[in-house]
Amino acid sequence: MSGWPDQPVIYEVNTAVWLNALSRRSGRHTTLADVSARDWDAITPRGVDAVWLMGVWRRSPAGLALAVADPELRRAFREALPDLRPTDVFGSPYCVRQYVVDAAFGGPSALAAARGELADRGVRLILDYVPNHVAPDHPWVTSRPELFVPGGPQDVRADPRAWLELSEHVLARGRDPYFPPWPDVVQLDAFSPDLRAATAATLAGISDQCDGIRCDMAMLVTNPVFGATWGGRVGPEPAEEFWPAVIGRLRALHPDTVLVAEAYWDLERTLQQQGFSFCYDKQLRDRVVGQDPASIRAHLGADQGYQSRLVRFLENHDEPRIAGQLPAAAGRAAAVAIATVPGATLWHEGQFEGRRARPSVFLSRRPDEPTDHRLAEWHAHLIATVAGHRVRRGAWRPLEPAGWPDNQSCRSILAWCWLPGGGTSRHLVAVNFSGQPAQTRIPLGWPDLPGRRWRLTDLLGGEVFDRDGDDLAGSGLYLSLGPWQAHLLSVESPGSS
Repeated sequence: MSGWPDQPVIYEVNTAVWLNALSRRSGRHTTLADVSARDWDAITPRGVDAVWLMGVWRRSPAGLALAVADPELRRAFREALPDLRPTDVFGSPYCVRQYVVDAAFGGPSALAAARGELADRGVRLILDYVPNHVAPDHPWVTSRPELFVPGGPQDVRADPRAWLELSEHVLARGRDPYFPPWPDVVQLDAFSPDLRAATAATLAGISDQCDGIRCDMAMLVTNPVFGATWGGRVGPEPAEEFWPAVIGRLRALHPDTVLVAEAYWDLERTLQQQGFSFCYDKQLRDRVVGQDPASIRAHLGADQGYQSRLVRFLENHDEPRIAGQLPAAAGRAAAVAIATVPGATLWHEGQFEGRRARPSVFLSRRPDEPTDHRLAEWHAHLIATVAGHRVRRGAWRPLEPAGWPDNQSCRSILAWCWLPGGGTSRHLVAVNFSGQPAQTRIPLGWPDLPGRRWRLTDLLGGEVFDRDGDDLAGSGLYLSLGPWQAHLLSVESPGSS
């Protein structure tokens, strides 16, 4: 399926956990081919453009054995799931043995059936790719050892947690330069021309099965990061960057595949320039969790071209659940903001229902939790409203809430507007991101305000406000917002053409 929207709404599903829950409910093993229409409908609510089935690929028995032997991981499993059973530890989806759909999920034919179910609903499919490492029993380990970062027996003796003896070779364990090595994966050599060709071929094979690919820790294979981590262990730095070399080959075969980069360390713009359609925006998430309106406002001051290619989120499988990070009312205010700024938006299965437990990606079961049905309905209404009213169309513009000398509560208010062409409604968003009441006058700066009456309809709450255009053009839009209150306003001039 092509024709991606400019700013897609993505819904992430932990495939192993989701299918396990469906299997437990039905009393029979459920694969991707067995999911009911009702359950597909549940993860494709109105307003969702793509589903990311996280972790569909064949997992590694060797990686699983290394993981369960690691005392820190075993403690983490038990903390996440106090009634842990051996069968709950399924292995990491980022310890990939082969880019073939795991038999436990029904294999390739089941994924094709799932993609068809999504397409029937007008929804695209996103899958994972891990560029930095593979499982220790991946076929390349024995057939193409030149694709990995090599070591020697002295390395194993000096630091056994950083190196693996595999077959006739010593290979580095995969790592992020700021943390200890991961115990269950083997490090690929991003400077190798052969690896770059193999990566392009692998991505092409994944693209045959989906509409978009989320690339895990994409910044780790950029020349500067990889060189700083592995310089001296591998050959010289290539003249061309990793991703342009790989993506250029992929685009020749799959020009419409959307590529999403998990990205950190202020490398988001770099990865956009290297060919990614969208890059993670963890900075916004962290500023929201920090409950700092000034910091959020500053972050949203970047140009729209850059922002429209960021992925906005409050949680995903790597982040703590937002229900445990913010008070309930603050979480709703944050969701309004995330849903209405430029860029792709990412929502995590369980987020709408207020889940607090985040299972390790190694686990196939999550703890039972009560469902907050009212919160789930509120989120569904938010996402459907933004889509149904075409809120995020046209030109986005941040607004500057103003106060007065004896009242600076405006500093807690975030505000922006969307000014689409074609005669459709313009929209204004105002969020009081604090636990205290706040008042403001917001200068709108719209040249057609004077001489008309304007009707402002809150699309979330249903309230209607009539305002005089001359007043709006002069002193601005007055708003009084309660703690954590948000308005999503449709702004129209009744009777005007």
